[in-house]
Amino acid sequence: MGVDNEQLMAWLKSYDSDDVTIGVVASHSSLQILHGARMEGFKTLGIAVGENRRKFYSAFPGAEPDEWLMLDNYSELLSKAKWLRERNVVIIPHGSLVEYLGSDNYRKLEVPTFGNRGILHWESSRERQRQWLESGGCELPKVIDDPHDIDGPVIVKYAGAKGGEGYFIARDYRDFKRNVNLDEDFTIQEYVLGCRYYMHFFFDPTATDGFQVQGKGSHAGKNLGRLELMSMDRRDESNVDEFYKLGSLRDLREMNLEPSFVVTGNMSVVIRESLLPKAFELAEGTVAASFELEEESRGMIGPFCLETIVNDRLEFRVFEISARIVAGSNPFIGGSPYSDLNEAFMSTGRRIARSIKKAIKNSELDRILS
Repeated sequence: MGVDNEQLMAWLKSYDSDDVTIGVVASHSSLQILHGARMEGFKTLGIAVGENRRKFYSAFPGAEPDEWLMLDNYSELLSKAKWLRERNVVIIPHGSLVEYLGSDNYRKLEVPTFGNRGILHWESSRERQRQWLESGGCELPKVIDDPHDIDGPVIVKYAGAKGGEGYFIARDYRDFKRNVNLDEDFTIQEYVLGCRYYMHFFFDPTATDGFQVQGKGSHAGKNLGRLELMSMDRRDESNVDEFYKLGSLRDLREMNLEPSFVVTGNMSVVIRESLLPKAFELAEGTVAASFELEEESRGMIGPFCLETIVNDRLEFRVFEISARIVAGSNPFIGGSPYSDLNEAFMSTGRRIARSIKKAIKNSELDRILS
């Protein structure tokens, strides 16, 4: 079980809304979160294990935390909840926090956090993700349940936010058996040829203007809130992005080489404008479906990323969702070609801080925190 709304309201009642501190684990996308919080006038707290991590942030004064919470290990964060609440801290979750704590422990963290932490429970399971995305109208790559049925290129993915670590391509059962780690939860997914676009959206349930998401099911006929496209990236992956220079996959395997998909960096990208209406249609359906998920009626709050492939027929396949800020938004600390159309210098990190600032002003923190 996670934090219920009654607990959240009790915590917020004790908070000094004029003295809120933005707290974040010093990893993943923390530089832009800290920088954005500072731009919106918040005090900041960095959370880290190891002094080397703390020293690194002194290289970026514009994002250096005002205060640090140093831990021996990240599980210790659970026992620091009272200390954090006494300092009016709001935690901003990202992939590293969820990976370090685990989705179950993250749900138990007794500190107000930005967004709907229950949604991250759905993100943590590829099976639950698929159910959610398909109910939102997204078309996904096919899943192969039995590895003996592999009869063409597939990609095998492990659970959790691991930045592509361990992913591999297989053409048949022999390939699969040679590379798989049976101790990990994995999914076998059809390998779709096309261009990969990681689309970073933000959903504001407190806004009544802009592109309004239309509810479905139990929320049919209702405007749920504003959907914004913040930015878009592609990813450098080692070593698969350089493999083409060395010959065919068969040649590579003769050299005892296998392609890997570890993300090492991110690149800014824009897609052709005629594809944007479809991108918004997919994101709107995903948000609307999030309000219909079992036991998660609060739905999506804040940033999320639809991870997609566009084929040569200009069709989208959504292969994953990240239901929080993603590291692919890091190239856009100074804004993006999309966010600049709404407000210059608006990173996703700053957009989170702006959302909290607005909620404090309107006494609506309970609508965006969990």
